[in-house]
Amino acid sequence: MVNKVTRKKHYRPPGQKKEGNAARYVTRSQAVKQLQIGLPLFRKLCIYKGVFPREPKKKVKGNHHTYYHLKDISFLHHEPLLEKCREIRAYEKKIKKADAKKNKERANFLIERRPTYLSGLLRIIKERYPKFIDALRDLDDCLSLVHLFAALPAQERLKVEAKRIHECRRLSHEWQAFISRTHKLRKVFISVKGIYYQAEVEGQKITWLAPHALHQILTDDVDLTVILNFMDFYEKLLAHVNKHLFNSINLEYPPILDPRLEALAADFYALLRFFDANTRTSLLNPQTSSSSQFGQVDAEDSELRLAQLQHQLPLNEPTALMHLVEDASGMDEDEDEDTRECKKLFKNMKFFLSREVHRESLLFIIPAFGGMVSWEGDGAPFKESEKTITHQIVDRSTQTHKFLSRDYVQPQWVFDCVNNRIILPTEDYLVGRDPPPHLSPFVDNDAEGYVPDYAVTLNKLKADAKNEILPLPGVGKEDLDDPQKLLDAGVIDRAKAIEAAEMKQKMMALEKEYHDELKLELQGGKYSSAISNVDKQLPDQEKEGGEDTNLPDYQQMAEDTDKLSKVMMSRKKKSLYEAMQIGKRTKKGKIDLLHERKKKHKESHKSQ
Repeated sequence: MVNKVTRKKHYRPPGQKKEGNAARYVTRSQAVKQLQIGLPLFRKLCIYKGVFPREPKKKVKGNHHTYYHLKDISFLHHEPLLEKCREIRAYEKKIKKADAKKNKERANFLIERRPTYLSGLLRIIKERYPKFIDALRDLDDCLSLVHLFAALPAQERLKVEAKRIHECRRLSHEWQAFISRTHKLRKVFISVKGIYYQAEVEGQKITWLAPHALHQILTDDVDLTVILNFMDFYEKLLAHVNKHLFNSINLEYPPILDPRLEALAADFYALLRFFDANTRTSLLNPQTSSSSQFGQVDAEDSELRLAQLQHQLPLNEPTALMHLVEDASGMDEDEDEDTRECKKLFKNMKFFLSREVHRESLLFIIPAFGGMVSWEGDGAPFKESEKTITHQIVDRSTQTHKFLSRDYVQPQWVFDCVNNRIILPTEDYLVGRDPPPHLSPFVDNDAEGYVPDYAVTLNKLKADAKNEILPLPGVGKEDLDDPQKLLDAGVIDRAKAIEAAEMKQKMMALEKEYHDELKLELQGGKYSSAISNVDKQLPDQEKEGGEDTNLPDYQQMAEDTDKLSKVMMSRKKKSLYEAMQIGKRTKKGKIDLLHERKKKHKESHKSQ
């Protein structure tokens, strides 16, 4: 027999090789030490490259550390932007050295030629978003932050420059102009935080928040350094998206605006006129537009011709070209059903905005749904005395001078019409009246379990507009034929449910009889009179009409099933199931509270 040699078990000496989470994750201080950079530059690179902290299952260094994956750190180690930032840091030392030597001429010379790293952000955008649809999916936070900075005041002390604010305002107007011109807006909601918008671009739903047109105050307790790093990336990302969207509808980017309207601070209206003018050139001279795509026409000549065409457009006819384009091109085959519906909502309607109304949001919403809009001030397309105006948006309690040919409504009427896709009656939105509740289109009332009264009214109006028959409240269209579901929903009482169950069983027996007759005819057999007696086929318990026979106690059966399934669960699944039941009870409690408040509100109105 051969003696087996027993080897000793190998134990890893401490500090030589790491395994598990210790080998896969590093702390932030370790990552900064590996990259040999400072913490502010490390944060900036993580924002640009999309590297975020991780949460390992076992935190080797303790819970008070921030962990990053080792592959992410090695990904940053080979980034060309890192070397560019090191060159900028060395260049800044030259400027400080010139200032220390009081050589102002050299210091100013170096400041004028200071290099930037922003040119490399476009390459990073293409790396992070290989497809354009990937950039659209990640555009929600970008749009919200750009719209926020477009409303901020310039403060050099906090490094919020006026140039950045003008750039954010330009980018946000370009995005809104594309959404409005292509009729891609779907939902709008006014909240305390601001105005929520949702658009659908290339099948992707994009939601962003725009602040109210109020004076914003920047406080010292907010660290804007990280936010400004995000803004550097988001500005390039939104410019890249806008360029792709403009080119998709055969428009040049950046757009050439009318200097007269820019001087009057009507940038958004100038963008809409740019869309109309450029569409007109492509329709009237398609050969020139197609040849310009292949570089046969000089770019400077085309820009000059476009600027001359915009000057030739009359200021008092803002959407005449839009109707000309629609009539010439007809219905676009690529448009989906929602776009066609939104395009015709405010068709043949003219709106005028009073001076107290928030102009920018309505200038964006109304043209997106096919309407024409003007305002009080310089650069407006048409004046208040225009006889063809159908609606005037007013936000004052009284109106001194009124035109009988138009309706005076509050701004909420426009938002509610947009969310429900119908023209609502204006009686509840007249000047001086308390408007109905502004319901959020982002909330599913059926899923929440509580349907407000005004939501029921809106559903009836939408059904009347589409000539549809709505099911009973709390019941889906697929549940109309099931008496048990009607009973569980509380729509009908138990006696009616029993009667409906008996009728349903008789109908099922009749249907079975009909199919049996068809089988006999196909087989060549003779018709039996016994088959026609439906009552004989029904069980004797049905004819007695007992409640327990026709409708068993489904609640008791459900409780028994839950108890049996709960017994078979493991401890982990049982705790998860109990947490789910607690969530359901909490949700039910909130719904009951809403019903109780609603009942008290109705009683107080009756007492008054």
